[in-house]
Amino acid sequence: MKKSILILSTLLASGTSSFAQTDSAHVESKSDTIRIGGMIILKKDDPKENKHVTVTLGNRRKQKDNSNISTASWIVDIGFSNWIDKTNYASATANGYLVDKPNSSGLVANDFKLRTIKSVNVNIWFFMQRLNLIKHYVNLKYGLGVELNNYRFKSNVSFNEGGTNPYNPSQMISHPFIFRDSISFSKNKLAADYVTIPMMLNFRTNKNYSKKGISLSAGVSAGYLYSSRNKQKSSERGKHKNRGDYDLEKWKFSYIAELGLGPAHLYGSYSPKSIFQNGLDYRPYNIGIRLSNW
Repeated sequence: MKKSILILSTLLASGTSSFAQTDSAHVESKSDTIRIGGMIILKKDDPKENKHVTVTLGNRRKQKDNSNISTASWIVDIGFSNWIDKTNYASATANGYLVDKPNSSGLVANDFKLRTIKSVNVNIWFFMQRLNLIKHYVNLKYGLGVELNNYRFKSNVSFNEGGTNPYNPSQMISHPFIFRDSISFSKNKLAADYVTIPMMLNFRTNKNYSKKGISLSAGVSAGYLYSSRNKQKSSERGKHKNRGDYDLEKWKFSYIAELGLGPAHLYGSYSPKSIFQNGLDYRPYNIGIRLSNW
């Protein structure tokens, strides 16, 4: 008797508890299914009409983590380098920044034209971060990386850090200068590498999924020149890598932009100021593909 009372009490307590839990949860009922919160009770009949009840836990989709700061590492840009030429060549020659043979016409714009396909820009961004400003549709985007620019010349111009005039050994030139060399080069380029910090406003049409929608970023960057060299190759001299500052500006400030169409990204930059301190007025720009879907 006592055993029966104990079993009855247990069943009543269990039923009361189940009712209380069910009462506090959201209940959905169909002819063959009952959903209680995250639990699904599925009723099926077998061929012999024996009732079977299956209880499963409903799958809850986790919302995408919209952290206020998103970080990506080792983003790579591959593109082309070129410049807009604003140089006054007569003034640059008169001030000794451009040197040519006596009684010659002097160096002109055609001597500094670049081989477009072979003038390459590669950027390596150690990291970039996106800081949420307005509901993840408007963000502040910034990072740190290096810009590697290779300006490949069509002509045989050479860069010198200063010293003897190659066409007048009795004359010393105290500042960097450029002269027309006496040989032809199969490879002749000026390389300028910068440590750069970009900062942009980023606008996105899809805040949750970077591979869909449009992303547009625009802003500025500041780069510090840490390496520059004139690299040449010829049959007469072989390979030469001449390091020097060559009167290049230590700092480069640029306007920058990025356009993302789904997983594809394009980038561009333009500096409104010459990369040379004196003589030459070359305003560089880069354009290419950004290998990132972030």
